[in-house]
Amino acid sequence: MKQKLILLAKSNLSLIASISFAFLILAVRIKITGSLFFSFLVWNLFLAGLPYLFSQLLKQLHTTNTNKLLQFGVFALWLLFLPNSPYIITDLVHLQNENASLVWLDMLIVFVYAINGLLLGLFSMIDIYQVLKSKYDAKNANFFMIYLCLLCGYGVYLGRFLRFNSWDLFTKPHILAYNIVHSLTNYNVWAMTFAFGGLLWILFWTLQSKLYKQ
Repeated sequence: MKQKLILLAKSNLSLIASISFAFLILAVRIKITGSLFFSFLVWNLFLAGLPYLFSQLLKQLHTTNTNKLLQFGVFALWLLFLPNSPYIITDLVHLQNENASLVWLDMLIVFVYAINGLLLGLFSMIDIYQVLKSKYDAKNANFFMIYLCLLCGYGVYLGRFLRFNSWDLFTKPHILAYNIVHSLTNYNVWAMTFAFGGLLWILFWTLQSKLYKQ
């Protein structure tokens, strides 16, 4: 197990460096201003990283042909937390807050955290795509990823505008279901779903096609 963790860390060295840079510039801001205002980004980045952890676990379970029910459970958790990855983009709204006094530094901080969140989500999507392609074929896997991107786009709407969290599926299922049903008639819901879903699909396909030449 220890050796596997070391190999995983080495294979993700550039990603670790990027996340470390995000922590560094936030620490610099805290030192300069004495304010913890943007510290919520650390929590948001942690949530954005969960899909990548789940996708790595699912790849391992799939490779070893572990219990199918367990694999499905890990996949469900991946999908549940995936919207947290592109969600950090919407944290740009906090630049309008009166506590965001260092305009350029604050913009850089949110941008760096958003990029890291996106990368974590995209890398996890590539993992899932590879698993799906090995189980089915490339065409079906591609169609499935499109649907997943749209679901993720809708998840971003639920988080930013309706203020639901991933775990509210378990803690507030009735309230969540009620709001989902009533949101489907709202034009803004569909606009944001297709906007974020489309962006995620384009970024995923671009990154995936560069990493894995077909």
